[in-house]
Amino acid sequence: MKIVVTGGAGFIGRHTVEKLLEDRHQVVVIDHLDGGIRSFYHSGVTFYQMDIGSEKLAQVMDAERPEGVIHLAGQVSVQRSIQDPSLDAQHNIMGTVNLLRQCVNFQVRKFVFSSSAAVYGNPAVLPIHEEHEVAPLSFYGVSKLVSEMYIRSFSKQFGLDYSILRYANVYGPGQTIKGEGAVVASFITRMLDGLRPSIYGDGGHSRDFIYVKDVAAANVAALRNASGETMNISSGEPMTIQELFTLLCDLNGLHMSPDYQESKEGDIVHSLLSNDKARANLRWEPVYSMADGLRETLHDYSLQKSAVL
Repeated sequence: MKIVVTGGAGFIGRHTVEKLLEDRHQVVVIDHLDGGIRSFYHSGVTFYQMDIGSEKLAQVMDAERPEGVIHLAGQVSVQRSIQDPSLDAQHNIMGTVNLLRQCVNFQVRKFVFSSSAAVYGNPAVLPIHEEHEVAPLSFYGVSKLVSEMYIRSFSKQFGLDYSILRYANVYGPGQTIKGEGAVVASFITRMLDGLRPSIYGDGGHSRDFIYVKDVAAANVAALRNASGETMNISSGEPMTIQELFTLLCDLNGLHMSPDYQESKEGDIVHSLLSNDKARANLRWEPVYSMADGLRETLHDYSLQKSAVL
């Protein structure tokens, strides 16, 4: 299949492109390189440097005529969405609407969307299932939820097939500290610089961390499975921030204590997503343990740091 990956030069995008190439798909990347890196491991990847909100998107879709689209492009910082909600809406909502229009116009068979656990807000029960109330706490979460609504409306109006994937806390090689839920990237970066990572509160807050290669596999699986479904993509295993810190210290062979700071107002205390629906509908399951994923991530960060030095 020929697949367009928007945001394909970004963190999750690069791993998704690698998985697509591994599965012998033809890949077209659209990315405006705001934080992305144009580096692919295969000369066969066609690249367009472009914002998905551009009027020229129609020309690209007309020239390429993809069978599927994996939509990963967007503004990914919660803090930036709070500082500039108009910019967040422009990239995450209007950009998505423009992309959906072109998918309909050029008869794309399947649209896969990267949503977020941020649509749920404070959980009423754990683990969070897809039927849980949606009440986002940030403009970023609102933009993801509104984009989901547009996707379902386009499906009803024009018959566009889709899968919506709500990611838990994604981590792995290539992540920067600017993205959503980048605590792993922040901890590793500081540890490799010989600095103490900051923990806000007592470290008892817990998150559902999912390795980026497992996320990439889910993205690709959604091209053929789970028509019209909305699913959580998660490990289904909680880990406290203190446990994360301790495990990273062990893997690094470090003996240090974190820099405890006051809790951030509005922080969600515990987040855990059920992945039962994704397992059943995508024929997918996470295969990386937290320790294995962190080992690969640490190795990559160490190599990058050595290259800079």
